[in-house]
Amino acid sequence: MEIPTPTEGHSCCEEFARASGATRRGFLRGVGALGGAAAVTAVHGTAFTETAYAAAPVDRVLVVLSMRGACDGLSLVVPHGDPTYYLARPGIAVPKDRLLGADSFFGLHPALAPLMPWWTAGQMAAVHATGLPAPNRSHFSAMEELEDADPGSSARVGWLNRLVGRNGTGSPIEAIQFGGGVPVTALAGPEPVLVADDVDSVSLSGYWDAGSEAKRRSSLNRLWTGVPGPLGAGARNAFAVVDDFAPVRGSSPTPAGGATYPRYSDLGAALAAAARTIRADVGAEIITVDHGSWDHHTWIGSPDSGNLRTMADEFAACLAAFLTDLGTLASKVTIVTVSEFGRRVKENASQGLDHGYGNVMFLLGAGVRGGRYYGTWPGLQNTVDADLLVTTDYRSVLAEVVTQRFGASSAAVFPGFSPTSVGVVQPG
Repeated sequence: MEIPTPTEGHSCCEEFARASGATRRGFLRGVGALGGAAAVTAVHGTAFTETAYAAAPVDRVLVVLSMRGACDGLSLVVPHGDPTYYLARPGIAVPKDRLLGADSFFGLHPALAPLMPWWTAGQMAAVHATGLPAPNRSHFSAMEELEDADPGSSARVGWLNRLVGRNGTGSPIEAIQFGGGVPVTALAGPEPVLVADDVDSVSLSGYWDAGSEAKRRSSLNRLWTGVPGPLGAGARNAFAVVDDFAPVRGSSPTPAGGATYPRYSDLGAALAAAARTIRADVGAEIITVDHGSWDHHTWIGSPDSGNLRTMADEFAACLAAFLTDLGTLASKVTIVTVSEFGRRVKENASQGLDHGYGNVMFLLGAGVRGGRYYGTWPGLQNTVDADLLVTTDYRSVLAEVVTQRFGASSAAVFPGFSPTSVGVVQPG
């Protein structure tokens, strides 16, 4: 499968473009010894901390997939039982008879067909009407708030950094972001993490064969041994990461189980790197990947074409390939999706959808009570500014994942928040 070229001028508002650009241009605290597309980061206080650690295999992995740009949950999981959905979207609604996995009220967009084996097997679920505790229609601000998950605090520490910090291993490869850029806010904090474009970028730079690599490594060791301060500590951490990550680089790049990732897909490449990392079992407990842009102000399209169909096709094909690639290893991997906010209920004059509020979250894999829809439906209103209201704080969904699958304290990962039970994740 090849991913079609996005329709120019039909996918992104200026605010999202600025937010994305700011992310790419953001400050990256890397180490020159690593390849140009990888860095060990600790975005908190001094740039780097030197910690003694040992990479160790893990029996549970969390993959967080961020659907950047605010996807339209009402198109991906259609509330066909609410008549207002069809009244508000005469040009873009998905007909009931095209829905997959439909029950008496909800159904999945037909583009999610590649994921139906996992839905049918009870390994995929959707939680509707989720979101932030208060509306926020700014991409940049909502991303920060969602990933920080600690409203009112001035500390820039994300929820995933608090999660990896619970066990004190100090290993930078315990949490990995594939796809490059700066660490997402969810990973920001005192615990070191690894940010990499791909598997091969987690290596020393400036060599071309085994002999030159040995010389390069020897020179760098002499250069940085005994150097005091955070920069020297960071360099030594980077060398350790390269060594610990070697089993991943040495693994076959060919996906297992006959899995085929879509060509030219950044999401597919990131998930393929994630699968190699999980298979090598080097101690990566958390992996984050991004998929954007879902900012469809124009031409949502029909069930068979348009901007949303293009994105949903890629989303579903990549996740299906990832789960196939994992094979039996999928039994220890839980996937959860987030998006900064949802879209308005009513379609606009360009057959698109403007910034809204509530959205849907998908969960797949280990521990998921799947094959069904979760959440409390608030009912829709057919007015220009009507939003899907939030009835489930997104932190309640994430809290179930971290407590039931990782034995973490919800209070430690989501300070000041009292989660409500969703029931989508089972213990064990």
